[in-house]
Amino acid sequence: MCGNFDNLKEEVTNLEAAGANRLHLDLMDGQYVPNFALGLGDVKSICKNTVLPTELHMMIQEPGRYIKLFADAGVDIIYFHPNTDSDPMGVVQMIRDHGKSPGIVINPETAIESLREFYFLVDHVLVMGVKPGNAGSIYLSHVDNKIERLIKLRGDNKWEIMVDGACSIERMKRWSKQGVDGFVLGTSALFGRNESYKTIMDRIRKECEQ
Repeated sequence: MCGNFDNLKEEVTNLEAAGANRLHLDLMDGQYVPNFALGLGDVKSICKNTVLPTELHMMIQEPGRYIKLFADAGVDIIYFHPNTDSDPMGVVQMIRDHGKSPGIVINPETAIESLREFYFLVDHVLVMGVKPGNAGSIYLSHVDNKIERLIKLRGDNKWEIMVDGACSIERMKRWSKQGVDGFVLGTSALFGRNESYKTIMDRIRKECEQ
């Protein structure tokens, strides 16, 4: 949602060349969140024009109705918010049935314990550091405690922990050392800068390795 939509193909190429691990695609319906982002055509275009894995973040009501549609569009990972569907367990199974990797999203106001039954059924857990739906939102500091508890809860299990929202270099450096697997880069670290994507990503990796 933060990229340059004047030329999606060029944007994808630039992110690949900069060393992005995968592309995070925000889907918004204007109902679950007060914003709209990425249509089916956008998702198809991005998937068609990249060699990178793609992950779809479904910020929409009743995601189960659209799993097949976006699975067929070519995404590799599908995240959804469990409180948006009447049968969230069924959505997880539907994502697997379509050959995709399922993930759930934890909002800033969501209790870690309330989603405990999902953690060992999915491959990815995406923790929102901001209220979902708008780029450039302020990081909510109480989310730190959620991340710490989630890392401990995971233990030696294999599911991946990702953080999305206001991911500054300082936060990425801290959390990468404590066990977070990856970060969704937005306006806090990558987009809208007067530097190339590669320069920024190289600096982030260097900082996180120190």
